Amino acid sequence: MSADGEPINVADYERLASEVLDPGALGYFAGGAADERTLRENVAALARWRLRPRVLVDVAEVSTRTTVLGEPAMPILVAPVAFQQLAHPDGEAGMARAAAAVGTVMCLSTLATARPREVAAAAPDTGLWLQLYCFRDRGVTRALLDEAIEAGFRAVALTVDAPRPGRRERDLRSGFRLPSELSVPSVVEATGARDPISVADILRLVDPALGWADLEALVADSSLPVLVKGVMTAEDAVLAADRGAAGVIVSNHGGRQLDGVPATIDVVGEVADAVGDRMEVLMDGGVRRGTDVLTALALGARAVLVGRPALWGLAVAGEQGARRVLELLRDELELALALCGCPVPEAVSRDHVRRA
Repeated sequence: MSADGEPINVADYERLASEVLDPGALGYFAGGAADERTLRENVAALARWRLRPRVLVDVAEVSTRTTVLGEPAMPILVAPVAFQQLAHPDGEAGMARAAAAVGTVMCLSTLATARPREVAAAAPDTGLWLQLYCFRDRGVTRALLDEAIEAGFRAVALTVDAPRPGRRERDLRSGFRLPSELSVPSVVEATGARDPISVADILRLVDPALGWADLEALVADSSLPVLVKGVMTAEDAVLAADRGAAGVIVSNHGGRQLDGVPATIDVVGEVADAVGDRMEVLMDGGVRRGTDVLTALALGARAVLVGRPALWGLAVAGEQGARRVLELLRDELELALALCGCPVPEAVSRDHVRRA
């Protein structure tokens, strides 16, 4: 914290969020699967990479601007996080406005507490993507996708790492269930119920039979580029490219699905080597500093997505808190670029990092 009590980094916002969130909600947002080894490893693995700065490079002008899927953005996008009105009444609309304020993309969760058209109307200047779960009831999924397309969303991120819900023991201990006053439109449409429901019960609405043919059909049928979110191997990245996906998001669901898988930063390089010349590679998981973003870029990511950091900002101060977190990460990235001798994100290469 600063001398006047203002948070100055993501860790400060996380501490403040832990003080304002209800214990059940905090456990839901902060927790991971089983022993939470992967949850911790996502952060710890980033600390095992070292930066290799180059000097005597003209960095009088440094920009964090880039493109993602051909659209202007910074290489820090807002990851899909469910139930954002549980953290703050500003919810997804406030998060989208925060993303617009820093000139980046927000990915809206299927399990949002606002409809795609509502978020688009509240933040018309935001580049919006839809994170898509394929429900067992494909009609609900299709209606959600059609609404997003009509509202001007620009891409679809199909989540593929949750055919069954991970064992999130913090939720089991707290007995966390969504409060009845919190509406999740996609769940209401899939179940017809508004009673309190557990997150595990919600994720059981997802079709566990989803396969590569379904991805191929979605790509063929969608007017938007499709990314595959939840890829953790080069082999699956190649399969996604072969089926026409526009990109992959290297993700272990924030350590919330299968405990014991590697940190995403230790996987993104092999995925980029396998498909980086065919599609865009993105990454989420563990990013807490601008230097983390630079490390991911050096290993082949086009951009990273941040979920919990932006959520902590939202919980602490609504839209303005989320915006401030994104600004902090942007400013940290700009400084890291300058000190590594990289005037733009595209100047970052493998030569700028090494394993400790």
